Amino acid sequence: MPKSLAFFRGKIVPVEDAQVGVMTHALHYGTAVFEGIRGNWNEDQRKLYVFRMREHYERLLQGCRMMLMDIPYTVEQLCDITVELLQSCGYREDLYIRPLAYKSHELVANLKLHELDSDFTLMAVPFGNYIDADGAIHCTTSSWRRIDDTIIPPRVKISGHYVNSILAKTEAALAGFDEAIMLTPNGDVSEGSGENLFLVTGGQIFTPPVSDNNLTGITRDSAITLAREELGIEVVERSIRRSELYLADEVFLTGTAAHVTPVGSLDRRPIGSGEVGAITQKISDVYVDLIRGGNPKYRDWCTEIPME
Repeated sequence: MPKSLAFFRGKIVPVEDAQVGVMTHALHYGTAVFEGIRGNWNEDQRKLYVFRMREHYERLLQGCRMMLMDIPYTVEQLCDITVELLQSCGYREDLYIRPLAYKSHELVANLKLHELDSDFTLMAVPFGNYIDADGAIHCTTSSWRRIDDTIIPPRVKISGHYVNSILAKTEAALAGFDEAIMLTPNGDVSEGSGENLFLVTGGQIFTPPVSDNNLTGITRDSAITLAREELGIEVVERSIRRSELYLADEVFLTGTAAHVTPVGSLDRRPIGSGEVGAITQKISDVYVDLIRGGNPKYRDWCTEIPME
């Protein structure tokens, strides 16, 4: 039977024992950095594959540098801890793996990062589809603007800045949409509430640059590579205006949780045919296969977890 476990304070414990006090700094101020990593179960092979684990931990440590967190683990050690935890849990299904580096100091009246202790924890939970929709999803342009890099750096996953995404996602859901598209303070397209964005027009693919306040997405990077190597299409990074999305042939979102998600409409306007576009489908098909270890060409992106 699978076990719900966490890596907490240097050892693997039952998840209910991985608890922090109510005075923990990260709880009050959002002073934490996290990652979302997918573990993908291959039923035919009876194997679990973790997608681009090393790159996720490299980004986690970049976030730690930003937040002046000194956790005592290298990328290699974090990968080893993850493998050990997943083997101990014994899940044989798709997983969402959540590493979290956080200011663990139990002190609520201090805003100076360099004076606060840090710690690291890790857990994994069964996880299916992030967006509960069949086919292309329906989006709305959020009234909440994406935070600027001069406010909180959005290129890494700092816990506190996700309130920005949560407000946008909640607004979209309450209005009957699947997802929100967020604009920069200048009105350019940034990203979804939790995904990077791609636009397809005239057989070309475009995506906003990281300088337009979006995450340095690992799935984004994967989609760019697949477009280039599998479809022979170069992806152009440039600023995108909101009106371009209405007139696009295809729009799709990418993210660890969302995978490759086609957008069928924006603000009640159909995008292209309103269905899954051909280029989006091709990228998605290759991606869905390779994350489960099904494509030898991209096997180095996948870490196989030996299961007893």
